Amino acid sequence: MSEELLIRCCAPTLASMKTGSMFSCPFASREEMTKELCQVNRRLRHKGVRALPLRFRENTGLVYVYRPGQLHRDIREKTACNLLRDRGYPCENAALCIRRLMDRIDRQQDFPHEVGLFLGYPPGDVDGFIHRRDEYTLSGKWKVYGDAEKAKHTFAKYKKCTDVYLKKLSDGRSLEKLTVSS
Repeated sequence: MSEELLIRCCAPTLASMKTGSMFSCPFASREEMTKELCQVNRRLRHKGVRALPLRFRENTGLVYVYRPGQLHRDIREKTACNLLRDRGYPCENAALCIRRLMDRIDRQQDFPHEVGLFLGYPPGDVDGFIHRRDEYTLSGKWKVYGDAEKAKHTFAKYKKCTDVYLKKLSDGRSLEKLTVSS
């Protein structure tokens, strides 16, 4: 897994603008995926960032890069916690919530709709996606059911962050230097 792929898919998370990012990546084996994610964790652990393998199928891994402290705060927000509890998640424990998400991703054909809560999407938008799927006001990084202007601004910030990080990486800045400490 290249640093460029990690930045392209996770820059707002590395910049501490977003709780988490998820992406698919080719790996020759589950062992290779585990080894590469262990290396990422060694490099970024002191910055408050973790990388987890959510699933491995057909030489493709689903990778979750996140900030545990931010996730802990996010899932305890009232709307988020209610959505998660309704689906069998223990909101008091982020690690157990991730375990439950992994189980749901592994068992379901489609992604569980609550996945947005693990990525830092607004809980109201995740609730809208679950309960009013066709009533969104904007589609971008996620489907927006609330403040479309605020979401547009957030989408633009995420894009700018990714562009800046990719430029700095190409200029020789290391992944560690680009990752903000939490």
